[in-house]
Amino acid sequence: MRTALVVPAAGRGDRLGAPRPKALVPLAGEPLLLHALRRATASDVVDVVVVVAPAGECEEVRSLLTSEVPGVLVVPGGAERQDSVRAGLRALPADVDVVLVHDAARCLTPPGVFTAVVAAVRAGAAGVVPVVPVSDTVKRVTGHHVVETLDRSELVAVQTPQGFSADVLRAVHEAAVPGAAATDDAGMLEALGHTVRTVPGDERAFKVTRPLDLLLAQSLVDQEAP
Repeated sequence: MRTALVVPAAGRGDRLGAPRPKALVPLAGEPLLLHALRRATASDVVDVVVVVAPAGECEEVRSLLTSEVPGVLVVPGGAERQDSVRAGLRALPADVDVVLVHDAARCLTPPGVFTAVVAAVRAGAAGVVPVVPVSDTVKRVTGHHVVETLDRSELVAVQTPQGFSADVLRAVHEAAVPGAAATDDAGMLEALGHTVRTVPGDERAFKVTRPLDLLLAQSLVDQEAP
Protein backbone atom coordinates (compact mmCIF):
# COMPACT_ATOMS: atom_id res chain seq x y z
CA MET A 1 0.00 0.00 0.00
CA ARG A 2 1.10 3.56 -0.60
CA THR A 3 0.93 7.10 0.79
CA ALA A 4 -0.27 9.99 -1.35
CA LEU A 5 0.23 13.71 -0.90
CA VAL A 6 -2.59 15.96 -2.10
CA VAL A 7 -1.74 19.65 -2.34
CA PRO A 8 -4.71 21.99 -2.96
CA ALA A 9 -2.88 24.83 -4.70
CA ALA A 10 -5.69 26.68 -6.46
CA GLY A 11 -6.05 29.45 -3.84
CA ARG A 12 -5.58 33.11 -4.68
CA GLY A 13 -2.76 35.24 -3.27
CA ASP A 14 -4.85 38.29 -2.40
CA ARG A 15 -3.58 38.78 1.15
CA LEU A 16 -0.02 38.48 -0.13
CA GLY A 17 -0.78 41.21 -2.62
CA ALA A 18 0.13 38.76 -5.39
CA PRO A 19 -1.40 38.89 -8.86
CA ARG A 20 -1.27 35.12 -9.22
CA PRO A 21 -2.16 31.98 -7.22
CA LYS A 22 -0.45 31.91 -3.83
CA ALA A 23 1.26 28.57 -4.48
CA LEU A 24 3.12 30.13 -7.42
CA VAL A 25 4.35 33.21 -5.54
CA PRO A 26 8.17 33.15 -5.58
CA LEU A 27 10.31 32.57 -2.50
CA ALA A 28 14.05 32.84 -3.06
CA GLY A 29 13.34 32.77 -6.80
CA GLU A 30 11.18 29.61 -6.76
CA PRO A 31 7.44 29.08 -6.17
CA LEU A 32 6.19 28.28 -2.67
CA LEU A 33 4.78 25.06 -4.12
CA LEU A 34 8.21 23.82 -5.15
CA HIS A 35 9.68 24.49 -1.70
CA ALA A 36 6.78 22.61 -0.11
CA LEU A 37 7.09 19.56 -2.35
CA ARG A 38 10.86 19.28 -1.91
CA ARG A 39 10.46 19.01 1.85
CA ALA A 40 7.55 16.60 1.55
CA THR A 41 9.36 14.21 -0.78
CA ALA A 42 12.53 14.44 1.31
CA SER A 43 10.59 12.64 4.06
CA ASP A 44 10.70 9.41 1.98
CA VAL A 45 7.13 8.56 3.09
CA VAL A 46 5.35 9.99 0.02
CA ASP A 47 4.78 7.67 -2.94
CA VAL A 48 2.27 9.65 -5.02
CA VAL A 49 1.92 13.43 -5.41
CA VAL A 50 -1.24 15.14 -6.68
CA VAL A 51 -1.25 18.91 -7.08
CA VAL A 52 -4.62 20.57 -7.54
CA ALA A 53 -3.93 23.72 -9.54
CA PRO A 54 -6.02 26.61 -10.85
CA ALA A 55 -7.80 25.47 -14.00
CA GLY A 56 -5.85 27.86 -16.23
CA GLU A 57 -2.46 27.07 -14.67
CA CYS A 58 -2.32 23.27 -14.90
CA GLU A 59 0.16 23.13 -17.77
CA GLU A 60 2.46 25.68 -16.14
CA VAL A 61 2.40 23.76 -12.85
CA ARG A 62 3.01 20.43 -14.60
CA SER A 63 5.97 21.89 -16.50
CA LEU A 64 7.37 23.38 -13.30
CA LEU A 65 7.20 20.14 -11.34
CA THR A 66 7.89 17.32 -13.79
CA SER A 67 11.66 17.34 -13.37
CA GLU A 68 11.48 17.84 -9.59
CA VAL A 69 8.67 15.39 -8.81
CA PRO A 70 8.64 12.56 -11.38
CA GLY A 71 5.16 11.17 -11.97
CA VAL A 72 3.39 14.13 -10.35
CA LEU A 73 -0.32 14.34 -11.18
CA VAL A 74 -1.75 17.82 -11.79
CA VAL A 75 -5.52 18.28 -11.87
CA PRO A 76 -7.73 21.39 -11.98
CA GLY A 77 -9.21 22.65 -8.72
CA GLY A 78 -12.68 23.83 -7.76
CA ALA A 79 -14.29 26.95 -6.35
CA GLU A 80 -13.65 26.02 -2.71
CA ARG A 81 -10.80 24.25 -0.97
CA GLN A 82 -13.07 21.29 -0.26
CA ASP A 83 -13.81 20.95 -3.98
CA SER A 84 -10.10 20.97 -4.78
CA VAL A 85 -9.26 18.29 -2.20
CA ARG A 86 -12.08 16.14 -3.56
CA ALA A 87 -10.67 16.53 -7.08
CA GLY A 88 -7.28 15.43 -5.79
CA LEU A 89 -8.75 12.38 -4.06
CA ARG A 90 -10.49 11.29 -7.24
CA ALA A 91 -7.16 11.34 -9.08
CA LEU A 92 -5.46 8.94 -6.66
CA PRO A 93 -4.50 5.38 -7.62
CA ALA A 94 -6.60 2.65 -6.01
CA ASP A 95 -3.71 1.26 -3.94
CA VAL A 96 -3.26 4.43 -1.87
CA ASP A 97 -4.25 3.77 1.75
CA VAL A 98 -2.92 6.90 3.49
CA VAL A 99 -3.52 10.45 2.27
CA LEU A 100 -1.70 13.57 3.36
CA VAL A 101 -3.34 16.93 2.62
CA HIS A 102 -0.84 19.76 2.70
CA ASP A 103 -0.98 23.52 2.15
CA ALA A 104 1.57 24.78 -0.35
CA ALA A 105 1.72 27.96 1.72
CA ARG A 106 3.27 25.93 4.58
CA CYS A 107 6.27 25.66 2.33
CA LEU A 108 8.95 25.17 5.00
CA THR A 109 7.34 22.28 6.87
CA PRO A 110 10.24 19.95 7.80
CA PRO A 111 10.27 16.37 6.46
CA GLY A 112 10.02 14.97 9.98
CA VAL A 113 6.49 16.30 10.37
CA PHE A 114 5.37 14.27 7.33
CA THR A 115 7.02 11.18 8.79
CA ALA A 116 5.29 11.60 12.17
CA VAL A 117 1.85 12.12 10.65
CA VAL A 118 2.09 9.06 8.40
CA ALA A 119 3.34 6.91 11.28
CA ALA A 120 0.34 7.91 13.41
CA VAL A 121 -2.14 7.09 10.64
CA ARG A 122 -0.50 3.72 10.03
CA ALA A 123 -0.75 3.06 13.76
CA GLY A 124 -4.53 3.16 13.42
CA ALA A 125 -5.72 6.78 13.56
CA ALA A 126 -8.46 7.81 11.13
CA GLY A 127 -7.11 11.35 11.08
CA VAL A 128 -3.96 13.07 12.37
CA VAL A 129 -3.00 16.73 12.61
CA PRO A 130 0.32 18.34 13.61
CA VAL A 131 -0.17 21.02 16.27
CA VAL A 132 1.78 23.70 18.14
CA PRO A 133 0.80 25.40 21.42
CA VAL A 134 -1.00 28.74 21.30
CA SER A 135 1.24 31.41 22.83
CA ASP A 136 -1.08 34.42 22.56
CA THR A 137 -3.98 35.15 24.87
CA VAL A 138 -7.15 34.32 22.93
CA LYS A 139 -10.48 36.04 23.58
CA ARG A 140 -13.93 35.39 22.17
CA VAL A 141 -15.66 38.58 21.08
CA THR A 142 -19.02 39.75 19.89
CA GLY A 143 -18.69 42.87 17.78
CA HIS A 144 -16.17 45.03 19.66
CA HIS A 145 -16.84 43.51 23.07
CA VAL A 146 -14.89 40.72 24.80
CA VAL A 147 -17.22 37.91 25.85
CA GLU A 148 -14.72 35.43 27.24
CA THR A 149 -11.00 34.80 27.71
CA LEU A 150 -10.25 31.25 26.64
CA ASP A 151 -7.95 28.88 28.52
CA ARG A 152 -5.03 28.66 26.13
CA SER A 153 -3.66 25.57 27.91
CA GLU A 154 -6.41 23.67 26.07
CA LEU A 155 -5.80 25.35 22.70
CA VAL A 156 -3.46 24.45 19.86
CA ALA A 157 -2.82 25.82 16.40
CA VAL A 158 -3.25 23.20 13.68
CA GLN A 159 -0.81 22.85 10.79
CA THR A 160 -0.42 20.62 7.76
CA PRO A 161 0.19 18.00 6.47
CA GLN A 162 -2.97 16.48 7.88
CA GLY A 163 -3.04 12.71 7.45
CA PHE A 164 -5.95 10.33 6.97
CA SER A 165 -7.00 6.83 6.20
CA ALA A 166 -7.77 7.10 2.49
CA ASP A 167 -11.10 5.27 2.81
CA VAL A 168 -12.26 7.54 5.62
CA LEU A 169 -11.26 10.76 3.85
CA ARG A 170 -12.90 9.69 0.59
CA ALA A 171 -16.14 8.83 2.40
CA VAL A 172 -16.17 12.13 4.27
CA HIS A 173 -15.66 14.16 1.10
CA GLU A 174 -18.21 12.24 -0.92
CA ALA A 175 -20.75 12.81 1.88
CA ALA A 176 -20.08 16.55 2.06
CA VAL A 177 -22.26 19.15 0.37
CA PRO A 178 -20.61 20.23 -2.92
CA GLY A 179 -19.39 23.81 -2.82
CA ALA A 180 -19.52 24.04 0.96
CA ALA A 181 -16.62 25.82 2.63
CA ALA A 182 -14.41 23.84 5.01
CA THR A 183 -11.30 25.30 6.61
CA ASP A 184 -9.62 21.91 7.00
CA ASP A 185 -10.23 18.24 6.37
CA ALA A 186 -9.82 17.20 10.00
CA GLY A 187 -12.81 19.35 10.89
CA MET A 188 -14.89 17.44 8.38
CA LEU A 189 -13.93 14.17 10.09
CA GLU A 190 -14.74 15.61 13.51
CA ALA A 191 -18.18 16.70 12.31
CA LEU A 192 -18.99 13.09 11.42
CA GLY A 193 -17.81 11.72 14.76
CA HIS A 194 -14.32 10.53 13.87
CA THR A 195 -11.52 10.96 16.40
CA VAL A 196 -8.58 13.03 15.20
CA ARG A 197 -5.19 12.50 16.83
CA THR A 198 -2.44 15.08 17.22
CA VAL A 199 1.32 14.91 16.77
CA PRO A 200 3.85 17.69 17.46
CA GLY A 201 4.08 20.26 14.72
CA ASP A 202 6.95 22.64 14.02
CA GLU A 203 7.31 26.43 14.14
CA ARG A 204 8.75 26.35 10.61
CA ALA A 205 5.43 25.02 9.32
CA PHE A 206 3.80 28.45 9.57
CA LYS A 207 1.50 29.53 6.77
CA VAL A 208 2.69 32.17 4.33
CA THR A 209 -0.38 34.38 4.15
CA ARG A 210 0.78 38.01 4.34
CA PRO A 211 3.87 39.89 3.12
CA LEU A 212 5.47 39.69 6.59
CA ASP A 213 5.22 35.88 6.45
CA LEU A 214 7.05 35.90 3.14
CA LEU A 215 9.85 37.96 4.65
CA LEU A 216 10.19 35.46 7.51
CA ALA A 217 10.23 32.55 5.08
CA GLN A 218 12.92 34.30 3.02
CA SER A 219 15.06 34.75 6.13
CA LEU A 220 14.76 31.06 7.02
CA VAL A 221 15.63 29.96 3.49
CA ASP A 222 18.66 32.26 3.55
CA GLN A 223 19.82 30.57 6.77
CA GLU A 224 19.51 27.15 5.12
CA ALA A 225 21.74 28.15 2.21
CA PRO A 226 25.25 26.65 2.33
